[in-house]
Amino acid sequence: MAKRDYYDVLGIAKGASAEEIKKGYRTKAKELHPDRNADNPKAEAQFKEANEAYEVLKDADKKAAYDRYGHAAFEGGMGGGGGRPGGGFSGGGQGDFGSAFSDVFDDLFGDFMGGQQRGGGGRRAARGSDLRYNLRITLEEAFSGLQKTINVPASVSCDACKGSGAEGGAEPTSCPTCSGMGKVRAQQGFFTVERTCPTCSGLGQIIKNPCKSCQGAGRLEKDRSLNVNIPPGVETGTRIRLSGEGEAGMRGGPSGDLYIFLDVAEHELFQREGSSLFCRVPVSMAKAALGGSIEVPTIDGGRGRVQIPSGSQSGRQMRLRSKGMPALRGAGFGDMFIELAVETPVNLTARQKELLAEFEDLSENNNPETSSFFSNVKSFWDSMKG
Repeated sequence: MAKRDYYDVLGIAKGASAEEIKKGYRTKAKELHPDRNADNPKAEAQFKEANEAYEVLKDADKKAAYDRYGHAAFEGGMGGGGGRPGGGFSGGGQGDFGSAFSDVFDDLFGDFMGGQQRGGGGRRAARGSDLRYNLRITLEEAFSGLQKTINVPASVSCDACKGSGAEGGAEPTSCPTCSGMGKVRAQQGFFTVERTCPTCSGLGQIIKNPCKSCQGAGRLEKDRSLNVNIPPGVETGTRIRLSGEGEAGMRGGPSGDLYIFLDVAEHELFQREGSSLFCRVPVSMAKAALGGSIEVPTIDGGRGRVQIPSGSQSGRQMRLRSKGMPALRGAGFGDMFIELAVETPVNLTARQKELLAEFEDLSENNNPETSSFFSNVKSFWDSMKG
């Protein structure tokens, strides 16, 4: 079977420019790649045919010979090495495929495996890592907000080399192994695989005379003191970001960020739920029965007065408006809730016991919940007998 014209194979016109040839091959490679045409038995042969055509037309000398003599220019083993039509991906032609395909590899897959476009530079400087700092504060501090000085152990830019990593601040030189790419390529079958350059660790540059202070890293380990502004209303889990206060970058790279995670300590008087505060206040049995006012603390250090209705039971709540926590995002304050805990007296004197016994005898109609409960118990027992 006669070979098809190479220009027809790539779908381009005769006399096409190098860029048009590359574009045509790129289109055909995408269209005919066997991985995309598992149900087309002819795709592999057509893919290799397009590879053979591109291998010839991308070379100026081979293209000139083909334009003049056609396929006859490569008879006798001078062909483009496209491999046998219909052949597998093993055996002859693997190296030629890798050569042709690598020319458009970046165009097809972009930054494959984290690599960069052909001809581009490697990573000139690595960004520093982000840091986390856990900060514990009191509920009072969360209420009012505060300025806090913290000591952060971190890497900072080396002053001796100004972060370059080279003695005297000299500029690093391009890595000879990867030519500044930061990546090296290796042929594995018909794949071209990129790996991080082992010489420069992916930076694309090497330092011939490392800085004596930082040994070429461009940064040093050092504790730093930072002032942190903590706004009112923060909660446990609130995160504060300090841009550029993390680890210094390698060899002059940008610094990472510092994230401060807040933990608000539990309080001995108040429990918090969002912007609301709860305070459990014990009251005497007599105060709960007779009613009256009590004085309670507030989170701002002040005092509030609450009126207890007569006959109050344990668990009853009263509200003090706007005496809770400030809203972190927005205006205003939450409320404070007073929860009563009616306390049974202990260590009674003989006279107190006598008075309570007398009170109990006179309290037949003063305990509605007790009366209701035992009435239900009697009904339950009667039903069980029936």
